[in-house]
Amino acid sequence: MSRDQTGDEVQDELMSEDLVADGDAVIEELETSEKKPTRVLNQSEIDNLMGFDGPEITFEQQSGLRRVVSAGLVSYERLPMLEVVFDRLVRILSTSLRHLTSDNVEVSIDKIISLRFGDYMNSIPLPAMLSIFRAEQWDNLGLMVIDAPMIYSIVDVLLGGRKGTTQMRIEGRPYTTIERTLVERLAGQILADLSTSFDPVCDVNFRYERTEVNPRFAAISRSSNAAILVKLRLEMDERGGCFEIVLPYATLEPIRDLLLQQFMGERFGRDNIWETHLAEELRETDVELDAVLGEQTMNLSEVLALKVGSQITFPLAVDDPVELRCGGVPLFLARTGNRRNRVAVQIEERLLAGEAAT
Repeated sequence: MSRDQTGDEVQDELMSEDLVADGDAVIEELETSEKKPTRVLNQSEIDNLMGFDGPEITFEQQSGLRRVVSAGLVSYERLPMLEVVFDRLVRILSTSLRHLTSDNVEVSIDKIISLRFGDYMNSIPLPAMLSIFRAEQWDNLGLMVIDAPMIYSIVDVLLGGRKGTTQMRIEGRPYTTIERTLVERLAGQILADLSTSFDPVCDVNFRYERTEVNPRFAAISRSSNAAILVKLRLEMDERGGCFEIVLPYATLEPIRDLLLQQFMGERFGRDNIWETHLAEELRETDVELDAVLGEQTMNLSEVLALKVGSQITFPLAVDDPVELRCGGVPLFLARTGNRRNRVAVQIEERLLAGEAAT
């Protein structure tokens, strides 16, 4: 500080020195914080942050972050009639498999969910048998997957194996011809019962086509397409397993309206009382029936020129038939006559829809 400096200049110099000191302190603090190790969150803390460790909630109740993570899930409309169809399949299949295996068989539904076809194919536990079948009336395909415990259980039962409590050893070897033949027999029985289960809804025949052991050769739909997965569990005393039926939404599209119907009991969306009442009322409805003796097309000028005494000539003979019409629609051909001093007509021919007398 020199003698020539004024008071203001001295004050400015002191303030600049304080700012420099404060800046050095901030830089030193930042460098110190960068040297400190960063703490990494563990998996439980990440799940807690995203909300995955709590109770199961619906998609609408999820938070924003969790909803974004779950956006890949498929949420399609519920098909009430499809649930009824598979309930019937459980009852029918329990009876038919008892006759097939001569054993006590219990069939139950594990789950019915919607998912993407590609996600399901990537989650199939191997080894397994993938049976491809065709819905003939719908002209599309479906997939049935039988897991390894189910395969070994049905082979053991059909070949007369004894009941045991030890866990069966699942081998990684390819399936033999005998095993494939017996599993195809089981698949054919399941498909026959599935066709019977659809009878109250529509007539459809599920025909077995082929069996694959590699999921890559059983791709019946695109990976991004939605499908319905029905998982059923089969228990035969100490033995059993699971099989899954996959129906793409494209396969069910021809009967989508039928599967969306609400139902009561076994009526499947139909009310027989109202149907009978409507049919009876329609039969009692009064309608007018017109007997058309002849028709003549005229110009407007000719109509305006008509006067008392004018004659209109119809190109008809006395014995030509007349048309009976209801609401302008020709229904019958008839002959004119006289009955009890009244003009009458006698129906001789029924006209098809859209057909008129020439």
